[in-house]
Amino acid sequence: MRIGVPKEIKTNENRVSLVPAGAEALVAAGHEVYIEKGAGIGSGFEDTDYTDVGAVIVDDAAIAWGKAELLLKVKEPIEKEWQFLRPDLTLFTYLHFAADEPLMRAHLASGATCIAYETVELPNRELPLLTPMSEVAGRMAVQEGAKYLEKLYGGRGVLLSGVPGVPPAKVVILGGGVVGTNAAKMAAGLGAKVVVLDLSLERLRYLSDVMPANVQLVHSNRHNILEQISTADLVIGGVLIPGAKAPKLIRRADLARMRPGSVIVDVAVDQGGCVETIHPTTHENPTYTVDGVIHYGVANMPGAVPRTSTLALTNATLPYTLLLANLGWKKALKKNSALLKGLNMTAGKLTYEGVSSAFNMPFEDPATFLD
Repeated sequence: MRIGVPKEIKTNENRVSLVPAGAEALVAAGHEVYIEKGAGIGSGFEDTDYTDVGAVIVDDAAIAWGKAELLLKVKEPIEKEWQFLRPDLTLFTYLHFAADEPLMRAHLASGATCIAYETVELPNRELPLLTPMSEVAGRMAVQEGAKYLEKLYGGRGVLLSGVPGVPPAKVVILGGGVVGTNAAKMAAGLGAKVVVLDLSLERLRYLSDVMPANVQLVHSNRHNILEQISTADLVIGGVLIPGAKAPKLIRRADLARMRPGSVIVDVAVDQGGCVETIHPTTHENPTYTVDGVIHYGVANMPGAVPRTSTLALTNATLPYTLLLANLGWKKALKKNSALLKGLNMTAGKLTYEGVSSAFNMPFEDPATFLD
């Protein structure tokens, strides 16, 4: 199979969807790998690292897309890339269709087969291709929140850890999943007072066994959310409904309850965000202020640490990439139920319920396309 890897062109996105070791594995399995010139540089991989293992470097994105039967990316194609979509192409990347109707409709109209990293789901409900980036984003959320609490950036001027004689900052985390757990570990390790809210009592019981004493666990409901954010210095949104829009847990009116100069980092922004006033931002212009509260809405947070992120992501994606390349998407999805969950659309039909529900559009059972 011909596999294409274009350079990521979203603002300050330095990750790459295939590392040289992955290219070597695909070539060894008998596939042709085409890498756009300079695609790996942002993550520390030179073109020669790819050619040394048998991949071919091509001059531009049009060639990488055009040669590909299977196209690997990190982030969803942006508008200037939509022209490359076509019915005989299989796209394997993060897509987050439920949060972006124009993106969804452009891909649907193309007839391409789109398999989303974020909805590949194991029988135990684990999301193996979302987990590594959620781990990175959860940890980064604390770093970024701590920075923007500094007075220089308009924050309250609070140090997360406090110092002897001065209490630490309070960090409130909405969601006790992978993002929330990693954020809590980081914030607690810095010495902050941490509160994690989650709907699942089972999850809260698990977290009570693994979290340090400075992490408080609270059942998530409207009353408790309002109570906790009113005294928070940093709020981190880590809510996820796989493949669907995130629920709005903090409303515009709720900001009046928060402290001036407090910070919200909404990791759920690529699924629409769990804060009503959040919208996507970039690494170049990451924040804005609403009603005195600083909002951080960078939708590709792991792109700021591309070396770590690329290695973590490709460790997880490569086995699925090999399956798709070796068998073709239909046989691969038939063989692997987790990968079948990743199919969001094919032949102009929506095949993931979270996306079809988000736009009130017809849903087609993905299994019907595998014969």
